[in-house]
Amino acid sequence: MTERGRTRRAFLGTLAATTVGSIAGCQSSFDPLASTTLDEHAATQFRQGLLNQGYQDTAVPDAVERAWERPTNRGEHTAAKGSPALAPTGDLILADDTGRVRAIAPDGEVQWTTTITQATRGSHGTPAIANETVYIGAYDGALSALDLDTGEYRWRTELGDAIGASPTYYNGSLYVAVEHSAPSGSVAAVNAATGDVQWRDSRPTDHPHSTVALDREHDRLLFGSNDGYCYAWSFPGLEQVWRYDTGGDVKAPIAVTEGTAIVPSWAETVTAVDVTDGTEQWTFEADADVMCAPAVHDGTVYVGSHDDRLYAIDLDSGEEQWRYDTGGWIIGSVVATRDHVLVGSYDTRLYALERASGEVAWTTDNRGHVTSAPLVTPDGIYYTERAVDGDPDRPGMCYKLVPA
Repeated sequence: MTERGRTRRAFLGTLAATTVGSIAGCQSSFDPLASTTLDEHAATQFRQGLLNQGYQDTAVPDAVERAWERPTNRGEHTAAKGSPALAPTGDLILADDTGRVRAIAPDGEVQWTTTITQATRGSHGTPAIANETVYIGAYDGALSALDLDTGEYRWRTELGDAIGASPTYYNGSLYVAVEHSAPSGSVAAVNAATGDVQWRDSRPTDHPHSTVALDREHDRLLFGSNDGYCYAWSFPGLEQVWRYDTGGDVKAPIAVTEGTAIVPSWAETVTAVDVTDGTEQWTFEADADVMCAPAVHDGTVYVGSHDDRLYAIDLDSGEEQWRYDTGGWIIGSVVATRDHVLVGSYDTRLYALERASGEVAWTTDNRGHVTSAPLVTPDGIYYTERAVDGDPDRPGMCYKLVPA
């Protein structure tokens, strides 16, 4: 380990003794922009940044083949599963629905495994990685911090009854939606070094598990909830600003671009909402529920639906540009790259479609439903799937694809 690494680890170890936190109220002294010796931005996190845009500035091969597969998810719960995250070490960090977090080398060798929960649904989130630490929530309601090199605990903070969302890291704090019984919910800010709760708001209800987006340009923190609303707070002030009623559960992350929030809903709609005041800009109607995490880039929104289709929608007008029918529900995360859109389907395939036309470049056949966000790296494409028909003896795999 380098001297810089030893210094940082000593600093974090001093601050980050195991913590069981309380979320009983807000702390008005919390300043999200206060100077910190921790990283300002995560090395990696779900949807490639604070805005959940789902764009990766890279190219995918013209054809692919499978390099390896590793058994991963075993549960029958139908929500989208966690996605691989690329660590600065070059390893994949993957949380799954068995309650494990694993570091997996590019050759498929498991470097370490830590079990963070015995909860039935394990973890469905994607880790945020910063400060040489892995941050991840689970369905026991706890947010955990693990040493990136060893998987050992730094801290564990209980926030509620379940965490289905991925944590969003910024400037030494983690922002995460929390589910509570009743049904109810909250959103919390947690100190990344200590696990202490810095701020909390109980406004969202009905089990929110949409990943938080932070729009620094327009000073907004926002996400959706199963109560049908997209909620917004000021940032860094963290005062309630507006909420927008979609008319259906908002289960997926909200993508933000150019002052516009793209909100998928079980009202069978995708709505563009002004992040400043919550006014509707346009609404696109699908033919079934939408719980897919949209990707947005270069003026186009890419989003899937329970109607089996992937849609390309004009960002300014909300008009459809093209559609492609995969033959199965699309409930996971769309990823846009320079020339292609990657998306998994209930038909057990991962698709690479041409961004301009929606034509198929290639597909892969898998075992189970593909619901994770594909991760494209210089050495391959990684993604996970659910267990086959919910059978724990037929686990969903983590796959690596390489150029054919």
